[in-house]
Amino acid sequence: MSTLGSFIWSIADQLRGPYRPNQYGNVVLPLTILRRLDCILEPDRETVRELAAKYENPTRLKVEVKKATGRPFYNTSNYSFANLLDDADGLADNLVDYIDRFSSDVDVFEYFDFKKEILALEKAGLLREVVTSFKAVDLHPDVVSNADMGDAFEYIIRKFNEAANETSGDHFTPRDAIRLLVDLLFAEKDADLNEADIVRTLYDPTAGTGGMLALAEEYLLAHNPDARLSLFGQEYNPQSYAICKSDLLAKGHDATNIAFGNTLTDDAFAGRQFDFCMSNPPYGVDWKQYAKAVTKERDEAGPYGRFAPGLPSTSDGQMLFLLHLVHKMRAPEDGGGRAGIVMNGSPLFNGAAETGPSNIRKWLLENDLVDAIVALPTNMFFNTGITTYIWILDNTKHPDRKGLVQLIDGTSFWTKMRKSLGAKNRELSEADRAEVVKLYADFADANPDYSKVLRNDEFGYWTITIERPQLDKNSDPVIDSKGKPKPNTKKRDTENVAFTYDGSTAGAAGKHEVIQTYFNAEVKPHVPDAWIDWAKVRTGYEIPFTRHFYKYVAPRPLTEIDADLEKQVAKILDLLREVEQ
Repeated sequence: MSTLGSFIWSIADQLRGPYRPNQYGNVVLPLTILRRLDCILEPDRETVRELAAKYENPTRLKVEVKKATGRPFYNTSNYSFANLLDDADGLADNLVDYIDRFSSDVDVFEYFDFKKEILALEKAGLLREVVTSFKAVDLHPDVVSNADMGDAFEYIIRKFNEAANETSGDHFTPRDAIRLLVDLLFAEKDADLNEADIVRTLYDPTAGTGGMLALAEEYLLAHNPDARLSLFGQEYNPQSYAICKSDLLAKGHDATNIAFGNTLTDDAFAGRQFDFCMSNPPYGVDWKQYAKAVTKERDEAGPYGRFAPGLPSTSDGQMLFLLHLVHKMRAPEDGGGRAGIVMNGSPLFNGAAETGPSNIRKWLLENDLVDAIVALPTNMFFNTGITTYIWILDNTKHPDRKGLVQLIDGTSFWTKMRKSLGAKNRELSEADRAEVVKLYADFADANPDYSKVLRNDEFGYWTITIERPQLDKNSDPVIDSKGKPKPNTKKRDTENVAFTYDGSTAGAAGKHEVIQTYFNAEVKPHVPDAWIDWAKVRTGYEIPFTRHFYKYVAPRPLTEIDADLEKQVAKILDLLREVEQ
């Protein structure tokens, strides 16, 4: 738990009465950020005021401020926490003046709609008390590190979500899950990351409050202090956007690289590609309201558009983000890119052959873009106990991994938490993460109980339609005008035939031979009058993850079950006798 975060959140107790608990965050979050920025800017406040008096042009002022302070953002107001409280009657106006005079890249208070809260606090008679409390919190960078500030943010956001009874998974991903994703994302590029003065770009289209971007940077700097990571992100939730941007501003990043908006309908970085991409999109979220725009883009962009391979069901948009990430990876001819995305189980298998989801998997696998998929333990996320998966994508695979996909069962690598956080009662310790990363690194030599390496074509199958004839009253087939038996639609059946049936390694190219072999062995002996409707053969791809790790557990012996039943029956009879007495 973040002690600092807990202390800051305790200030919310002053809001009881006029504010409901689910509204506390509307005050605490922006004031925390304002106080952090206030502390960062304090040493150069006079210098910036002098420069503001000298240069009226905002562009020139920004250049001069950056030159003088090393920071990309500034504030030209005569107010700060140091003197805001001096004017008893003008506090609200002065606070508004303070937030209005940040440089244009600090638009976070607008997205918090913070001016409305200032007026509400003043009306409730709480503004002075709350500002006084925040003034007493020392958030200077030499007192509170970026990492500690990040922990405090995370704690405050979680408290806010708990109070608002919202789906916290929409706002942030647990840090232990992010760390594993980052470990896997950088695992193949460790050698590159240690080059001197290396510059890499990292992109998150569902940036949330910035947790993934922050931890990826932390990883890179831990491995190479001279490395530089340019962080890019887009977020459509106003408050999450404000927090993400504030956090990165506080760390000196170019704030223009964090964009507000819906990635699916308005890609803020169209035409840009990145070295590393990562995302934890919302699970099972309806995208009907964006369907028109997404479908229009798919139709107009042609075969190289981001949604060209297919569209998932409008009830779940995860695979749209999956396609988007692939589109944003740096092209192989420019050095290639890697991506990591956290999703639930449905993108592994949802949709029948030649539906949108199946076509997306087909495109990913036939283009050899799926490097590894890792099953995470259940109860890892704050808002759901379901199993989730990390997909690692790579368009320039290591030669040993080409044409192959590694499935890693990480469900047993977890540590019980001392105290649950919502649905989250398990976490990935450093040792747990190391086990999973070792399985990934060992690849073909990894323990087969936890790792399987499969060819891309092992996920392919054909759905075939089996027909049987209509029969007349004499039990003879009814013949159509072309002399062929008419199919009986009531007896029509479909079967899935794996590309690899009977040991075939021909992949999609073995279609006729493999299907006929299957039909002759599995269907014809049981229904001799059946035939295949070749015009209806459909190609599909699915990743039946759990099937590959299934372990047979023998049922309990009947004698043991009978003995247990007899014990329970005896207990029930004893209870009934007590009632009768």
